[in-house]
Amino acid sequence: MPHKASRGDDHRKAPRRRGEVLERAILRAASEELAEVGYVGFGIDRVAARAGTNKTTIYRRWPSRAALATAAFRDTALADDLPDTGDLRADALAMLRAAAERIASRQGEILQVLATEMRSEPELMAEVRDELIGAGITRWLTLLGRAVARGQARPEALSPRIATVAVDLLRNEYLLRGVTAVPDTTIIEIIDTIYLPLVRPHTEQDDE
Repeated sequence: MPHKASRGDDHRKAPRRRGEVLERAILRAASEELAEVGYVGFGIDRVAARAGTNKTTIYRRWPSRAALATAAFRDTALADDLPDTGDLRADALAMLRAAAERIASRQGEILQVLATEMRSEPELMAEVRDELIGAGITRWLTLLGRAVARGQARPEALSPRIATVAVDLLRNEYLLRGVTAVPDTTIIEIIDTIYLPLVRPHTEQDDE
């Protein structure tokens, strides 16, 4: 009876992959492992088998388990398409709802574990934090820039602090209030009573 190959047994017989193609395969495998076993059970051996490669190849790109897990998380967290409905309110609500789901999901739990794990690697932690925050700022600035072009937001609002105020307030709900899930009514309130009045063009009545 022929031997049934386990995951990764025949990776040397597969077409050789290089560069971005190989990295995408590894990151996808790492994301799948995190989703299945969490960070506690996350291992380079399992990722290598799932990706059809070897540990040496992975370690050349990511020097530690934390580095690979963080790269996989970052890749997944920033993979969402940017909403573009043509309406600022609808786009902002979609962005904030997606952020709330991500924070409350297993991705959010994994990020918290990674933050704890990486305390011994402050340089890596700072790099990840800066990259995630920078990418988030870019996404909100892009959303707001489209609204400015449509006349739905004022150009003066195009600053990182203003553009991300909604998601900053959302994070405060988790960090300061200690909630495990933010209700949709709170998300709507943040957008309708704080974000939109802050970024929308001023009217003559506002100036009176």
